[in-house]
Amino acid sequence: MTPFLLKLHRWIALLFALPLAAVILSGLVLSFEPALKAAAPPGSVTEARLLAVLDAAGPQAARAALFVRGYEGTATVGGRGRAATFDLATAGPAQPGPLAAAFRTARQLHETLLLDLGWLVTASTVALLLLLPLGLLLGWERPSNTLRGWHRASGWFALPLLVASPATGLMLALGLGFSPGAPPQAQGPAPTTREVVRMVAERHDLSGLDWIRPVGGRPLVRLLDETGTTRIYRATAEGLVPQPRPWVRILHEGTWLGLAGSVVNLVVSLVLAGLLATGVLLWGRRALRRAFRQNRRPAAA
Repeated sequence: MTPFLLKLHRWIALLFALPLAAVILSGLVLSFEPALKAAAPPGSVTEARLLAVLDAAGPQAARAALFVRGYEGTATVGGRGRAATFDLATAGPAQPGPLAAAFRTARQLHETLLLDLGWLVTASTVALLLLLPLGLLLGWERPSNTLRGWHRASGWFALPLLVASPATGLMLALGLGFSPGAPPQAQGPAPTTREVVRMVAERHDLSGLDWIRPVGGRPLVRLLDETGTTRIYRATAEGLVPQPRPWVRILHEGTWLGLAGSVVNLVVSLVLAGLLATGVLLWGRRALRRAFRQNRRPAAA
């Protein structure tokens, strides 16, 4: 079975090499985002600054979404098509910085390949989950300082982390991650974005605030808590109601224990990129050798 498994492993990798390269490299870029969010400069995001931004955005900000990027000192009010970005220090109009633009492009590439090809991302993720056990079925090989040796050793020693990343990504693509569900039955109107900012400030350092946005008629809040791990709250007139932690998304995005999650995702992305690159190089080298042998036969005859 080994020759068949080797061919199957090789051709699945070659067939999905380009989309896998895009997904893996964009994931590598995104692995830096949680660390930057967790390392927002102290005092860069405060209640006064966020309220000043909401005032500058005007009446339409009363129940609008608020996205905070403390690492670049900006906040965006509103959703797609009607979003305005402000400088947190001055509450004046601003443009999203290069880091925010890079993360936005990387996320679009990671999820849709920039061309509304989410189905291809899902298919590539399934292919990656097939490649990893196929590699194990090819058997253990003593580590050696060769291209083949590094390829095999990387797959064996990093296997648990390599499986966790695409597995959680596939779960998110299939809608098996966190879903806040229907908002609780609460008395009174939903709180405004200003009120939600004050609620969050009473319980958490606002430098960890990621976003506030309306979901299901009630504001939903996502932030990093004191441990650097994602927390979700539903904002009601009575206060913030904790929601179940979205562990599938937390593990996939690396938003746990601050820098630790980013480092793990970075290592996984580097190993996956290395496996893909060495696999393609091994195939290319083999193909060149076979072509060279075929070209020498007529000459020898």
